[in-house]
Amino acid sequence: MSIQVQSKMPSVGTTIFTVMVDLLKQYPDVIGLSQGAPNFMLAPEMMDSVYKAMQAGHNQYAPMIGIEPLRQRMVEKIEHLYGHRYDVDNEITIMPSASEAIYSSIASLVHSGDEIICFEPGFDSYIPIIQLQGAIPVIVELKAPKFDIDWDQVKSLISPKTRMIILNSPHNPTGRILTESDIDALMVLTENTNIIILSDEVYEHMVFDEEPHRSMSRYPSLAARSIVVTSFGKTYQVTGWRVGCCVAPAELMEQIRLVHQFLMFSANTPIQYALAEVLERPDFYLKLGEFFERKRDILIQGIEGSRFEVIPSKGGFFQLLKFDHFMPCSDMDMVKYLITEVGVGAIPVGAFYSQPRDTGLIRLTFARDDETLRIGAERLKNA
Repeated sequence: MSIQVQSKMPSVGTTIFTVMVDLLKQYPDVIGLSQGAPNFMLAPEMMDSVYKAMQAGHNQYAPMIGIEPLRQRMVEKIEHLYGHRYDVDNEITIMPSASEAIYSSIASLVHSGDEIICFEPGFDSYIPIIQLQGAIPVIVELKAPKFDIDWDQVKSLISPKTRMIILNSPHNPTGRILTESDIDALMVLTENTNIIILSDEVYEHMVFDEEPHRSMSRYPSLAARSIVVTSFGKTYQVTGWRVGCCVAPAELMEQIRLVHQFLMFSANTPIQYALAEVLERPDFYLKLGEFFERKRDILIQGIEGSRFEVIPSKGGFFQLLKFDHFMPCSDMDMVKYLITEVGVGAIPVGAFYSQPRDTGLIRLTFARDDETLRIGAERLKNA
């Protein structure tokens, strides 16, 4: 007799990222521009720092909240960039990935029946985490090609049950960033409420065209109600290291840590020491915007004259291309065509909706070495 199982996530299948990895394995000559994991090597001194930490004996559990040197340097960095000073003991936690920080934040502060406002297209983990808490995702659609937030619609959806608003800037998959008018609207909307903001800012240093990153930490009234999640993996192009950072007011952080301690407890110890050391050299992350803007431009310039329409990217790792004006097919069929006939891997933007749909858009990453970007662009130009 087989065991009867009732799924807690009946509508969730394998993520598009796993699907694409498995598909690309069948076509080894494809230029992979799908997954946002950089293909270039990290700085040798970072590897040396990890080795040095291991040699120094930093190989056992770190403190649950993260090692003090890393927390201290992150607090100083945030204050320098955004002007807000977090308490090093009570308002910052180093976690094993930004994903775990997001999960802990939602699981600790959202209750059954709460309503959570989130935006689509969007990163695929938010809504399943909300649903696992018995809460209700309230979805606001970002409409192509600008993907602006309709704040009047957001206002109309706020109710006494609204517990949280989830934001992501720079935005995955669209490359959109929050504007000053977005910030103004958010301040007005949340004033005198108990709404918590969960701000996914993992691409905080990849902002283009001389725009600033508008972190929730930059605005006192928003910082007072916000959880801000960032990623060392994205900042230092070491996504496999799986170390993230979470900052929040003490009363929120206290609750987040209650969940965090029973998930992973602590992040990788030697890597925390290495990150504390590399943070002493701010030039690296301060130049990231320029670094990735150049890569974006290599990709865009390479496909000039193609049939694709470029949707402007203002930040992050990603570039959207519109295709349905010349090839009326599903997003997934377009991706399969690009893999099998053109030799380029992409992600269907329709996969970034809780109810997958066809959008006429694909997502590419430009987190690749220059030669890979040029070859991929040349192939797309001939598609």
